[in-house]
Amino acid sequence: MRRPIGAGAALAIVLAALNLRPGVVAVSPLIGEILAEENLSATAGGVLTTLPVLCFGLLAPVAPALARRFGLERSMFGSLLLLCAGFALRLVPGVGTLLVGTLAVGCGIGLANVLLPALIKRDFAERVGLMTGLYSMALSGGAALAAGLTVPLASAAGLDWRAALASWGLLAVLGAAVWAPRALHPSARVAPVHAAVDAAAARSVWRSPLAWAVTVFMGTQSMAFYAMNAWMPEILVASGRSAAAGGWILALTNMLGIVGSFVAPVLAGRMRRQRAIGLTSVVLIASGLLGLALAPGGAIVWAVLLGLGQGSGIGLALTLMVLRADSAARTSELSGMAQSAGYVLAALGPLGLGFAHDVTGSWTVPLLLLLAGSVAQAVSAWVAGRDEFVR
Repeated sequence: MRRPIGAGAALAIVLAALNLRPGVVAVSPLIGEILAEENLSATAGGVLTTLPVLCFGLLAPVAPALARRFGLERSMFGSLLLLCAGFALRLVPGVGTLLVGTLAVGCGIGLANVLLPALIKRDFAERVGLMTGLYSMALSGGAALAAGLTVPLASAAGLDWRAALASWGLLAVLGAAVWAPRALHPSARVAPVHAAVDAAAARSVWRSPLAWAVTVFMGTQSMAFYAMNAWMPEILVASGRSAAAGGWILALTNMLGIVGSFVAPVLAGRMRRQRAIGLTSVVLIASGLLGLALAPGGAIVWAVLLGLGQGSGIGLALTLMVLRADSAARTSELSGMAQSAGYVLAALGPLGLGFAHDVTGSWTVPLLLLLAGSVAQAVSAWVAGRDEFVR
């Protein structure tokens, strides 16, 4: 018999979600120091920030299989343990261990990214909008904390960049501790999405135009998010601001994202069609990118627009994975597809921006290239926002 679902389950989901961005975003305020100490180029820095996002995509198809085999709770616990290991490896000197630790962080987050929407669909089917709002708000909150606090806390504590990155592992340890009793509970032995989806059904998701629309929306909004979280501080430093100021402006972007990531799912859960929310997020992101490219002096304004747009974008993307599926099993498969192909697409953002900067010597052209992705995002928002289940 399953234990009652309530505040404890909601708290566990929110705490897990808080861990799904610091491991990636904390690199950004420190990227200049990392590149200088390790003698790396901007393209290599793009690889460092791209690896976790690529892992999100490559590990996403694995998560539904793990959930069917071991259950959602145990799979979530395992993903958090993997995240803890990744943070610990980043403490070991050497570019190799930094990359391996970054891979482990990306793999742990990639699994949890897919598992949490399935948990929400299973345990909070009547409160999808609210729970997805809390979940995506925690994602943005974790990103904001990492962007704004990594450098100040490292300076105050006298930490080098390795220790500063690894310090976010304490939050992952807390998350694993909360999920441990849930994973060991007798009910966790039953895989909650077991037998609901066979191989043919899983493949059928990849043949659905609606599923592809959700996937493209997920990928394009994530491309802008991770590109900005990787390079915004450096873009602002190039325009005359300090590294600390760049980190705080990035934190402002993510703090505003908390608002958008909560409001968008709540509204989306009450609407039959979500096209208006999707298109609004596209306009906000596009305006912020254009402003940053042409008038970086107004970075505060562009940070506000980007934050609201990116927050509502990720909130809506996660909500669509739940709303466009008719069961926890289908949610798991749709989430796996959307985050697999979507994050592989998103991985082009940080790497492409760094490469374009190396080629052009400025940030204007790279930002305008990123802006071009808004067209695909708008089209996918229109298609994915219709009132229909993935079949």
